[in-house]
Amino acid sequence: MKKHIVCLGDSNTHGYCADPNDCTDGQLARFNEDERWTMLLEKKLGSEYKVYEEGLSGRTTVFPDPLYDGLDSLHYLWPCLKSHEPVSLLIVMLGTNDSKERFGMNAFAIGLGMRRLVQKAKTVDCWGPGGEPKILIIAPPPIGEGVLTSPVADEMGTMGPGCVEKSLKIPGEFRRVAQENGCMFLDAADCGAEFNQIDFMHLTKKGHANLADGIYEFIKDKI
Repeated sequence: MKKHIVCLGDSNTHGYCADPNDCTDGQLARFNEDERWTMLLEKKLGSEYKVYEEGLSGRTTVFPDPLYDGLDSLHYLWPCLKSHEPVSLLIVMLGTNDSKERFGMNAFAIGLGMRRLVQKAKTVDCWGPGGEPKILIIAPPPIGEGVLTSPVADEMGTMGPGCVEKSLKIPGEFRRVAQENGCMFLDAADCGAEFNQIDFMHLTKKGHANLADGIYEFIKDKI
């Protein structure tokens, strides 16, 4: 059996494409299998690995969204991990949506959300022989200031003017959570995972490729 890597994330794991000119299937508003970081990572890892995309637009760590159903990861985590067992590695890249104003959370609270999520993941009996959980927390790139005046300002403007500042602090909070809970940590911004200049919170095609490269180099000797 191949080694299973589960990638739990939001629209940047699902592969949302905000710029039709930046992706092959522009009308679908989604990067295809040759462009998404998850599938690029699978190709780099080779035939011994299977990467499962668990990306959902709007997904948070643990905070239920009062406007849309099923967007918190906490209640989805158990069936997600059990359906893909045995899991060799769980990659979690969340936090952007947690910055929305309607949740009322600061960066520290968002870090607590990630802590609760990974602590629950460690209790799920899905880790195969030996049962040792292996989790990589990835901090997403910070939201660009242009989001507040972008074409999606009405939707994402509900994040509030503090969303940019909060997102800048998330990597530090996630790094601390990883250290305290025996998880690995990677900052997507350090990999060159850039956000576009249209909505300032979704990866470009180049950003997907750079993120795949960065994750591969980070995990290739650890799984």
